[in-house]
Order: sequence, then structure tokens, then C-alpha cells
Amino acid sequence: MAKQKSSTDVKSISQIIALEEFNDIREIAESYDVVEEFYTIFPELKKIAVPKKVEDKVLYIKVENSVWKSELFLYRKQITEKINKFFNKQILKTIKLI
Repeated sequence: MAKQKSSTDVKSISQIIALEEFNDIREIAESYDVVEEFYTIFPELKKIAVPKKVEDKVLYIKVENSVWKSELFLYRKQITEKINKFFNKQILKTIKLI
């Protein structure tokens, strides 16, 4: 007969996801969160910039207008810090404007 597990062996999904084996999956999910929440953090950039992806802790933002691209370039450190503060951890190292 198979031994039944007691209720103390049951783990929550958050406990399972917190395991080291899930680091890559967690990082991918967080990078999608950055793109999804970008306009929540920066609603004023809705008409100016489009977040594309996060790769190796770098957020790629598409900006059509070169003037706005230059302006955002000057504020890239503040943008990165605000995003990291929003998520309460270092998700990004920098941003790249494309």
C-alpha cells in the first residue's frame, strides 16, 4: 500500500514557486509584469513610448520621436529605479531605447 501524505507535507503554490529550481520561471514572469505594468507606473508615457520586452534585466522601450528618445535617455536611471521600487526588488538594471 502507498503511504498517504499528511497535511503537513502539502505546500502552497507560492512555497513551490519560491524554490530555487523555479528562478528562471520567476524571472520570466517578472519581466512580463514589467511590460504589463509599465503604463501603471508611467501613465504619462502612454503616447510616447511602448515597452517591448525585458531581456537580461534590460527593458527595451520603443520610442518613435527622437526628441522624446533623448529626453527618456536622460531619465533612464530614474525610470529604472521607479520600476524596481514599484516591484520592491531589482528587476531591471537599465533601459534601452529603440
